[in-house]
Amino acid sequence: MNPIKLPINEVFETVQGEATFTGTPSVFIRLQGCPVGCSWCDTKHTWEMTGKVIPIKSMIDKTDDTDCYSLLSITDILEMLKEYRANHIVITGGEPAMYDLTDLTTALIANGYSVQLETSGTFEIKVHGGTWITVSPKVDMAGGYKVLESCLFLADEIKYPVGKLRDIDTLKGILEGVPCDSIWLQPLSKSEKATKLCVEQATINNWKISIQTHKFIGVR
Repeated sequence: MNPIKLPINEVFETVQGEATFTGTPSVFIRLQGCPVGCSWCDTKHTWEMTGKVIPIKSMIDKTDDTDCYSLLSITDILEMLKEYRANHIVITGGEPAMYDLTDLTTALIANGYSVQLETSGTFEIKVHGGTWITVSPKVDMAGGYKVLESCLFLADEIKYPVGKLRDIDTLKGILEGVPCDSIWLQPLSKSEKATKLCVEQATINNWKISIQTHKFIGVR
């Protein structure tokens, strides 16, 4: 039986700039494929699976955003990670929860890495129990997917993009009955108006603010 291979669009080492792990040196593994359809998405090149499959080295060396990706086994991924220094692995996308990541996250944790999953909460989450789960709920997007209650209940933190007051109302509706108490507001597009709103609402509701620190310090 051939080992399962995951489609990876890019891998890069940086500093996590959002929410709980802000400031943590990290290796991001970006998976290909996402049908959610967020209008403001800045990684739309990861949506479709129609891009060319390229060698692992070509994927690692990419400098432009393209829909090309490589297919890597868990063994390939572990070997590749030896080239990086950071011990915190962020699995992102695309929508990584489209895939069963139990074996990958189990292998990463067994090899001494801390692991974080970033997901929209629209697909069932399948990871090792030691994985830190960041859910950024995507509501009423073009793809028509619903945010799953099971994902919200698994979340270690919930991060929500905010541009207008109605976004706060939507978030409050999402959070009803959800036990997660680590709630992060993220101002859309670094807007001054959105940032002011986030500060106000975080103060009122005892939430926190995620300001995408990596963009301010000039890293990816």
